[in-house]
Amino acid sequence: MSGFLDYQPVRRVAEHSLAPMPRGAWPATIPAVEQLLDDGLELAPLTVLVGENGSGKSTIVEAIAAAYGLNAEGGTINARHQTQPTESRLSGHLQLVRSAGASRAGVFLRAETMHGHFAYLDSIGSAGMHNFQSHGESFIEFFTDRSRINGLWIFDEAESALSFNGCLMLLSHISDLLRSGSQVIMSTHSPILASLPQARLYEIGEWGLRESTYDDLEMVRNWRLFLDAPGRYLRHFEN
Repeated sequence: MSGFLDYQPVRRVAEHSLAPMPRGAWPATIPAVEQLLDDGLELAPLTVLVGENGSGKSTIVEAIAAAYGLNAEGGTINARHQTQPTESRLSGHLQLVRSAGASRAGVFLRAETMHGHFAYLDSIGSAGMHNFQSHGESFIEFFTDRSRINGLWIFDEAESALSFNGCLMLLSHISDLLRSGSQVIMSTHSPILASLPQARLYEIGEWGLRESTYDDLEMVRNWRLFLDAPGRYLRHFEN
């Protein structure tokens, strides 16, 4: 693994010493973002961020993507379309610690804006079959068609476009990327996508960022409890 780390596209994320972010301004007011700015974030070949909506996980991965040079709305390093900006200004305050000689290529898959990215691909004559497919099928086609890109892959809540089997397909794709030497950063609500044993898991919440094991993730514990006895949750919705 140490040999791979020498060529990992991004080894660490930290606040830029020449462009500090005011701590009283959003998104530095989010505990996880504040901790990243104060302490930095160590990245592994596969880094997974999990947490509730609003915890800051998407804000962090979007900022890393933009700081790396990827379009905040998704795509490869060459995509430069923009519809309605929704990302924070965090990327301008980040410094990425890169590895000398590592690939500069990258892909960002942001489920929230993929329809806009598909429209952009249409406009430049580089569309696939997404007009005749479901959103999930289009998503799968997008990442499989670009599977030979070796570099940094970033996924933001990809499970929102995917079924159970689609998540398994993405997991297989991620395993292939790691074997080929790519690096993956992902935010997710899915216990499937967080399950690869080599993942460095960060749980995000009001406490900030904390490294965790799979079995200790609150998300995993809650899913197990629900699937084991859904009635204990559903009784609260009965009239």
